[in-house]
Amino acid sequence: MTLSAQTTEIGPSQLPGSLDYADGTFAGMEFGEVGRAAAFKRSRPRVGHISFLNCLPLYWGLAKTGSLLDLDVTRASPEILSAALAEGRLDMGPISVFEYLKHAEDLVVLPDIAIGSDGDVQSCLIFSKVPLDELDGAKVALGSASRTSVRLAQLLLGEQIGVKPQYEVTEPDLGVMMRDARAGVLIGDVALRAALYEAPRLGLRVHDLGGMWRDWTGLPFVFAVMAVRREFLAREPEIVRRVHEDLRIARDLSLQEIDLICEQAAEWEEFTSETLKDYYLNGLDFDFGPRQLAALTEFARRVGGPDAGFPADLRIDVLGMNPQGQHRG
Repeated sequence: MTLSAQTTEIGPSQLPGSLDYADGTFAGMEFGEVGRAAAFKRSRPRVGHISFLNCLPLYWGLAKTGSLLDLDVTRASPEILSAALAEGRLDMGPISVFEYLKHAEDLVVLPDIAIGSDGDVQSCLIFSKVPLDELDGAKVALGSASRTSVRLAQLLLGEQIGVKPQYEVTEPDLGVMMRDARAGVLIGDVALRAALYEAPRLGLRVHDLGGMWRDWTGLPFVFAVMAVRREFLAREPEIVRRVHEDLRIARDLSLQEIDLICEQAAEWEEFTSETLKDYYLNGLDFDFGPRQLAALTEFARRVGGPDAGFPADLRIDVLGMNPQGQHRG
């Protein structure tokens, strides 16, 4: 299935929305043509999409329903997309919960859809040479720039396990990380791959951050929320409603056809269709309701403060929900 849509894939130094005023061109158009086109056409909403396997079902669902054609999609890593939404270079999309909490005054969470887990997530992991309670003072390599997963790992090791390791940021390569560290933190596709192939070869223990959080608090964990900028919501409420509904439909359709998605993806990925299906159905949780709101509130309470950049009692605004997580109306 091939659809033509306005899609941008960016790296750290490439960000969408640049206009070259020197020569008056934008995307190969004359400056006057841009003005004339704008007079007749509205711009697509700028929506982020995480270029990890965890969001593949959403992208597949948007393509399958045709909704992808209505979006100006930017595909990138979670860190890049979080910064772009926080800085107003995207209108809507996923944002890691730590970055959301830092910028909550500018954003509104969309209900019913998120990226999280209710137990083991399979792709946010601590790899260790020794039991976790032997990591006090030991070096722990952080192979992720995700503030959410890093802060969650630090919180769990410090308060659940009761150790104070020495943390060092490294490249996300398990073999390199473990050369002189006793443990390491990885997220995303590289964590999935490392747990399946590298950890057994290296004789490492694998600890799941989602499962550890659930065992500690009894709550699910939300790694990224879907959010919209407040000014865009005020200006384009109908577009926000439509995109939100399209995302929910895409999520539901993809889960109904998960066997097909996994079979297709397995032709190109380093994972079997069975591994991918287990990840999507048993690892990831794409919902955001009262329990997920309670989990997000609890995470903010435990990590908030002056050093975090947001208060522990931060107000979390969810579109159409009251503070108790109940839908209004």
